Amino acid sequence: MKSLGLPHRTVHAWRETNAGWSGSRTYNPVMEFPPTIREARALLAAGATTPGLIAEAALARANGNAGKNTYLWRDPQWTTKEAANASALAATPLGLFGDGRSNLWGIPVSVKDLFDLAGTPTSCGVELYRVSNGAAANDSWLVERLRRSGAVITGKTHLHPLAFGITGENPDFGDCVQPGDADALTGGSSSGAAASVLEGSALAAIGTDTGGSIRLPAALCSLVGYRASIGRGDWRGGAHLSQTFDTMGWLFRDLEDAPLLAETFAQSEPPEIREYTRFAVVDEGFLDDCDPAVAENLRSVTAELQALGLRSSKIDVSWWRPSFEIYAAIQAREAAEIHAGNYAHFPPAIRERLEWGAGINDAELRVRREQHEEFSARIDALLGEHQLLLLPASPVARLTAGGDHSRARKQILRYTTPFSLGGYPVVTIPCTVGGMQLAASREEDESLLKLAARVGAQRAAAF
Repeated sequence: MKSLGLPHRTVHAWRETNAGWSGSRTYNPVMEFPPTIREARALLAAGATTPGLIAEAALARANGNAGKNTYLWRDPQWTTKEAANASALAATPLGLFGDGRSNLWGIPVSVKDLFDLAGTPTSCGVELYRVSNGAAANDSWLVERLRRSGAVITGKTHLHPLAFGITGENPDFGDCVQPGDADALTGGSSSGAAASVLEGSALAAIGTDTGGSIRLPAALCSLVGYRASIGRGDWRGGAHLSQTFDTMGWLFRDLEDAPLLAETFAQSEPPEIREYTRFAVVDEGFLDDCDPAVAENLRSVTAELQALGLRSSKIDVSWWRPSFEIYAAIQAREAAEIHAGNYAHFPPAIRERLEWGAGINDAELRVRREQHEEFSARIDALLGEHQLLLLPASPVARLTAGGDHSRARKQILRYTTPFSLGGYPVVTIPCTVGGMQLAASREEDESLLKLAARVGAQRAAAF
């Protein structure tokens, strides 16, 4: 079977180059930077490299896009000290990699600039908050958890202002374009997260996904995206956009790495792994505005899941069309309350959404919340019947830098908001053109990520 994921070609090339490596020669991470978390962790566990050397290689790649704005805050000296702290963590003959350390130990990780890191400002993608918030006194829960695991944070990344948009355009800090393709936006709002993985300054990037802010940049940049179930993780020290829909997650290169990343947001007692046997695919009627190449890759990923032994069904989801209106109203009302008094400081499109949200009265909000509950219940029933749901993460595969994307938000969010409404875990499966989102029931994150890894292994074997 042909591999669809561009990242897998990068992984394959690295493996071919380093196939004979056994520790008998010097490992140079700057020249031979491993593209996957597994390979980096294996080298670290074997003592073939150190967190400091891998951090050095990552830092050398930072801000590699045309705008030099992957990161809104970074300090190479601070990151180097973090790598030294990780090196000092005790090792034991236990754990997945045989050194008793976290899956993320020594791994360069970027963090979306919505989460506090002690001693640095949290901008939320706008100059107003970068200045007025000042330096955070403490780490957010998420940053604290990453540092305790031995992950090496490379900096805080670019985002669409307030995380309230899907293009990665930002008048305060510049638009975020893809490293290697200055004419293509990364998508957003987790724009810098995607750029950091593309350029190699991070092997994994923390993002957030309210309406599609991990899934879209993953699809546009041929990366893997993982949006965690609603309620996973702790938002202490993190800036909300919409409490009803905000979720945490990751962007990274290789599907086979997916199970390694669940532990960041996992419950203390991981649930039993579910072995999926079936899935449903949206029918062609829903794809009427979808790029032909994206629709073709939906058929290809369907075939990949079938090759793993899963049965597929086509479903009519014409009733999904109101999802955007339900989502947009609740999101705008909550965002308007969070940012009250500051609307004039934000870009016109965001200011208009906030003003609209502020004008939604309690009676209207109650109606939308009732619709939200009813919609989520129907998706729950679909997942109960079919186990998994598959459709494109975006109907388009490219957002051109400098283009008119005023209509893109509604078009794209029609594909992502059905899963946002129910707070479901989603994996974006990268393709040569676009990406497919595969959703499971809430709290089935580990099972979903394991299946994603099987897709990745199948692709690698077929390359």
